[in-house]
Amino acid sequence: MSTIEKGPVTKDLAAVASGDAGAMARVAAGSTSWNATLRTTCVATLLEGGHASNALPQLAAATVNCRVLPEDSLGYVTSALTRVINDTAVKLTVTGTPLAGPASPMREDLLTAVKTLTTSMWPGVSTVPMMVMGATDGRSLRIAGIPTYGVQGLFYDRDDIRFHGRDERVKVQSFYQGQTFLYELVKRLSGGPIA
Repeated sequence: MSTIEKGPVTKDLAAVASGDAGAMARVAAGSTSWNATLRTTCVATLLEGGHASNALPQLAAATVNCRVLPEDSLGYVTSALTRVINDTAVKLTVTGTPLAGPASPMREDLLTAVKTLTTSMWPGVSTVPMMVMGATDGRSLRIAGIPTYGVQGLFYDRDDIRFHGRDERVKVQSFYQGQTFLYELVKRLSGGPIA
């Protein structure tokens, strides 16, 4: 990414890949999207409180959704949230049974198929494996021992990303190109005839 990314973080991305903590701090401080990619993130996604518009709320609750990096433990996340909340009157409750999903191994056959198809459909577009900043249902598959990869072949306007918003959308041309890309990729990976 350091060879194709633009902006103030470009010079530090290569150093991040080699484990440079200072470079990671600079990249995280310079870009909200890179910050979210490089770290575990927690967001208050649902707020509840009060029973009437003219009365002080007796109770309030916040649902905090966390996207946890494979190397971060539940204990690490809950202790960080407790430290940030810094209020003994607030009770932190973990719902469900969070399980860590191991990272999927890099597979040369998969990367080669994606790169070959990308080059044929969009000459000059780089194929770069990366981890996205959002969570996925792939975690459940990885926990079950099934390596999982997110490949979509969709192009978005970087200044108009609306994932999970009320008006989430993708350009019509990108939708159809992505459909073709995934169809052809599945054929390549399954040993089917290639057009």
